[in-house]
Amino acid sequence: MKKFLINDSPWETRIAITRDGLLQNVYFDSHTAHQLERNYFKALVTKVLPGIQTAFVDIGQERSGFLHISEIDRELALARMAPVSDEGDEEEFEEDEEHPKAPTINRRNIDITKILKEGEYILVQVSKEPIYEKGAKLSTCFTLPGRFIVLMPNIPRIGISKKIGSFEERTRLRDFLKTNLPEGMGAIIRTTASESSEKEILRDLKSLVSTWHTIQERFQKATGVEKLYEDIDLTLQIVRDNLDTDVEAVVCDSRASESHIYKFLKDHAPELAPVVQFYDGHPSLFEKYDIDKQVEQALQSRVSLKSGGSIIIETTEAMTVIDVNTSRFTGSSNGTMEDTILKTNLEASDEIVRQLRLRNFGGLIVIDFIDMASNANRQRLFKHFEKALKDRDKFQSVVLKISEFGLVQMTRKRSGKTLLQQLTSTCLCCGGAGFVKSIRNEAYTILRKIKEELATGRISGNITLAVHEHTFNYLINTEYNAILSLEKEFRCKITLTVHETTRLNVFVATAKK
Repeated sequence: MKKFLINDSPWETRIAITRDGLLQNVYFDSHTAHQLERNYFKALVTKVLPGIQTAFVDIGQERSGFLHISEIDRELALARMAPVSDEGDEEEFEEDEEHPKAPTINRRNIDITKILKEGEYILVQVSKEPIYEKGAKLSTCFTLPGRFIVLMPNIPRIGISKKIGSFEERTRLRDFLKTNLPEGMGAIIRTTASESSEKEILRDLKSLVSTWHTIQERFQKATGVEKLYEDIDLTLQIVRDNLDTDVEAVVCDSRASESHIYKFLKDHAPELAPVVQFYDGHPSLFEKYDIDKQVEQALQSRVSLKSGGSIIIETTEAMTVIDVNTSRFTGSSNGTMEDTILKTNLEASDEIVRQLRLRNFGGLIVIDFIDMASNANRQRLFKHFEKALKDRDKFQSVVLKISEFGLVQMTRKRSGKTLLQQLTSTCLCCGGAGFVKSIRNEAYTILRKIKEELATGRISGNITLAVHEHTFNYLINTEYNAILSLEKEFRCKITLTVHETTRLNVFVATAKK
């Protein structure tokens, strides 16, 4: 069973989702930061670059957003250029209910300069938050998420969540939406719509259509770059997007959040309103459920498995690499090595799915499972991993078969910053490399730099050298003769001191005549 834990403080709101005591997702909503994803803007096209089929668009933020041709909807393209081949409307397709990728036009030989012009205003939606040095990713394939459906106001197609397996239920929901969707609009049917009444779904649909009309009216009235619409606050987004009959409790540690969420559920899911609870005890809410400790563990590269095995997670800007190890796990006394490896791999696959969600990994992911001799076991592992992704991860992913080297390659929909990017910053000592120079190397680097300064005459006389404590000890105990040699060669006096605030790879040299 799932629990939602809402921790409020004057500076931040934290939302944790647990299943059977294990942290599945965690979200942070700073009261001074503003979320851009899913927001709508009246935006100004500032530059169109046909070479990369991208337009840079001013949305009133520090950095311009970028709109690639793959994110331009068919209706906008057809309205501004000669007709192109149609892909067909009103067909059923399986889709990611959280971050749908709307079908668009066939873009072969299409020039973005025929669609967008510099200096014009267009309606855009932020599909991804700014990351690293990139601005926000924009789209004109608009979506509006509700509890039961995700409305696609300018994409006339109907998508159905992959988790709704019943053919009869899929048919019922598809036929109902075909009948009730306004002309030219489409929708993604979410998992929560399964077994829901048509009255509930219709209420959700009408609310989203009304919101879309409001956005259009605001676009017409706006005179310049302006934010037109933003989604409900993050806490309610998380509740709306993850709430289902499997939720045991929504626990809040502030009366304000309790009332806020209860009112929201009363309006949108009255049958679930009773699960909202208030917690006012000791220890604190996150400490009671061991959330802070689990978040700290999610920042580490090593994750221990219950069996004694482990997984190692390393990330770069381009990809994430995960390595599975047996570590201390030796299996049962009557089992074979192959059985031990299979058990470790199966346990690791479940934990990897949890870590992908928790750490919010996206893009290219390569998993090095422990190699198995049996092809049947490899197939069993692959099916188990694929099913775990489908059952427990709402983000769209594509998984390739296990290679002959025992590697699984996959991609996962990227959304926002990873947990590491949200909670850490680049190390001042190593600059993000993950290591610093050895003490010996650092000492020799300092000696070479001092010699260069003395040789060029930039410093002379009485020199005071402030270094890190470890470097100081190495120079005094191991390379003191080198200091004496420099003093003799350049007729100077060098004094070493410990600078407590100096980083390992930094030194300060001062000189007096």
